[in-house]
Order: sequence, then C-alpha cells, then structure tokens
Amino acid sequence: MKKIFVSLFIGALLGGAGGFALGIFLYPYIFLSDIVAKEQVVNVTEKKVIATGKFIHANPNDPIHHGKGGVTVYDDNVHLNADFEVGPGPAFHVYLVPLDAVTPATAVDKTMFVDLGRLRAFKGSQVYDIPPGLDLKKYPSVVIWCEHFSVLISPAKLEFR
Repeated sequence: MKKIFVSLFIGALLGGAGGFALGIFLYPYIFLSDIVAKEQVVNVTEKKVIATGKFIHANPNDPIHHGKGGVTVYDDNVHLNADFEVGPGPAFHVYLVPLDAVTPATAVDKTMFVDLGRLRAFKGSQVYDIPPGLDLKKYPSVVIWCEHFSVLISPAKLEFR
C-alpha cells in the first residue's frame, strides 16, 4: 500500500512538473504570437539616425530561437522596425551589447550590456528609450536575449553612420 502512495505521489509530482514546463513553452505560442506591436518613433523627422542593423537567425540549426527584421538607432531610442519578428518565448529583453560579433556561444549576460527593457511583442514596431549620456559607439550590437534561460534569441550588428 505504501508503494502505491509513493508511486502516485512521484507520478503526480513528475506530471505536474512536466505540465508546468510544457505550459511555459507553449503559452507564448498559443496566446502571444499573434500580437503585433505598432509603436511609432515620436518626431522621427527631427531625429538623427545613428545606426541601423538587421536581426539574424544566429543559429540556423535552432528552429525556436530566431529573429529577423530591421533596427534603427536614434540618439535617444532604439526602434525595432515594423518587419521585426522573433520566435516567442519567456522573458525576452532588448540589450545594447558592447561586442562587435554576438553568437550563440557569446556569454552576453557576462558583458557590460545595457538592458533597454522587456520585449513588448514578438512582432512589429517597438521603441525603447536609451539612457541619457550613453556612448552608443561603445555598443555595436542590439540583441534580443532570453533572461529566463540565458539564451541568445537574435543579434543585430549595427552599422554606424
């Protein structure tokens, strides 16, 4: 009788943990992947473009962690362009990274990155403010990073003007 209760307890524990893990991975795909952001840069005609870049699929062998689309950096904000898109997941953030080349092997979270905030949507135009006084030339990459799992989602190498 004791073995049955222990087996039921272990089965319930494993089933609950498996269901929770599955829920974490499936939730963004089911409920959040259709949300498209449509934020606009305020006074865009008065702003100076500092740099531009394109998000890339950093690891083509990984179908889950991917990104595409353009990014435009102004003197006071970063604009993820309307064609921006990443595969959904938990706790994605937009980072300015002080590295010229960012790959899946790069320990982005160990660099002196600047966290611009949590990604608001997996698709579409989004604007993130840059802290005042930041020397943008020291941050040649914009990166979408998963803080929950410490995984690179998509990097964009910037070309300064």
